[in-house]
Amino acid sequence: MSQPQTTTNDRDHGFVKALGTVDALFIGFGAMIGFGWVVLTGDWLTSAGTMGAILAFVVGGIIMCFVGTVYSELVAAMPHAGGEHNYLIRAMGPKVSLFGSWAITGGYISVVMFEAVAVPRTALYLFPDIEHIKLWTIADSDVYLTWALIGTVTAILIAWINIRGVKIASLVQTFVVSFLIIVALLLLTGGLVGGEAANAEPLFTGGGAGFMAVVAVVPFLFVGFDVIPQSAEEINLPARKIGKLVVISVLMAVVFYIIIIGMTSLAMPASEMGADALVTADALAAMFGSAFWGKLVIAGGLAGIITSWNAFLMGSSRLMWAMAVAGMIPAWFGKLHPRYRTPVNAILFIGVLSALAPFLGPTALGWIVDAGSPAIVIAYFLVSVAFLVLRRSEPTMDRPLRIGGSGNGGMIIGAISVVLTFLLFILYVPITPVSAQLAPQSWIMFFAWMLVGVVFMFLLPKGVKAGPNAEVELLAKVRDRRRA
Repeated sequence: MSQPQTTTNDRDHGFVKALGTVDALFIGFGAMIGFGWVVLTGDWLTSAGTMGAILAFVVGGIIMCFVGTVYSELVAAMPHAGGEHNYLIRAMGPKVSLFGSWAITGGYISVVMFEAVAVPRTALYLFPDIEHIKLWTIADSDVYLTWALIGTVTAILIAWINIRGVKIASLVQTFVVSFLIIVALLLLTGGLVGGEAANAEPLFTGGGAGFMAVVAVVPFLFVGFDVIPQSAEEINLPARKIGKLVVISVLMAVVFYIIIIGMTSLAMPASEMGADALVTADALAAMFGSAFWGKLVIAGGLAGIITSWNAFLMGSSRLMWAMAVAGMIPAWFGKLHPRYRTPVNAILFIGVLSALAPFLGPTALGWIVDAGSPAIVIAYFLVSVAFLVLRRSEPTMDRPLRIGGSGNGGMIIGAISVVLTFLLFILYVPITPVSAQLAPQSWIMFFAWMLVGVVFMFLLPKGVKAGPNAEVELLAKVRDRRRA
């Protein structure tokens, strides 16, 4: 048997392995739980009914479990920072790797920027008198200096935490996710004690269109489990266990959303849910008979913003670092902090974007986050294809976690993941009655970001083929070009 080749991915990149089981699990789970469960639950219930909404989340969870299962094998086989970058370059070469990695990086950054706006929006619910010194109006939304500075200061703080080290960032993540779980348990308790089964009627409404409307949105509320692979070199666990945590984090998110939907439906009749966008907060306040509990839910929403923001900043900075050290984008993004061993320049770049984001106002940022969603799905599709390619091209590749057993079960799972992720992307294209309706501004931003990625693709050296040594060969060609 031939000796294994030494690749760039086999070397020590200098990251600190500081994350344990709970740390890694809460990074993935926390990334998936943002603010949507506070403001969108009422829409889900009125669109599909209680059981209809729950079933939609089960279906969406099953879809993401297929994708997560594919990721679990790949991260166990290649537990390196940058996740998708490593899988794609080995399976399909540098150009596809850059395209897919650039796509999902844009998706992650769009979420980070949106969360910088969600923080002051949430603060406004808790403290209505925080808007002072009007600056300008963008897309019919007034932007106030004091309001924007709340998001900017938070962006600076989260960037600083991430620069200081992954352990500090994960401690913040663990603390805030624990608070989210407490809020979910309070809702569960309130629903069992103070809820009424009659309020859950109708169990189904809106027919197939109502059900599909929720299904179309559900998978994108699960975006974030893939942050675990981005930080794989900082997780101090066996590769097989890291892979399992990916799927477990998705299952935890499914349970969380089902509890939120089910218990909210027990709190008040569906006819009353249209009166206020913050249905989940109203539900807990009604069940416990005090407005304090509603504010606690809003605080939980703020916690969800922080966990999602923190995780996506970790993921996007590691992806930019991985592309930079491979010579795909400027080397400046590949610098590690000399003391804290974090991708400091990538964190600073994304931190600056998020610090400026609140000054664009809430409407413009809605366009940005919508532009990022189809980009993320493109990456999921490419990773699923890469999984199938690697099963064919490298059947003897070391796979500590081989999904589907020793037969063709894994190929079937991978094929299903390819089909489902392709269909998810089609849901964004306005060709069906249930397609997600993205604003023209979102499509312009999406194509603009992807165009930059395409330019970087064409700047890559030619002649580097896919395989375990692809990154070493690419970097050698890049260095030769720079010396020439």
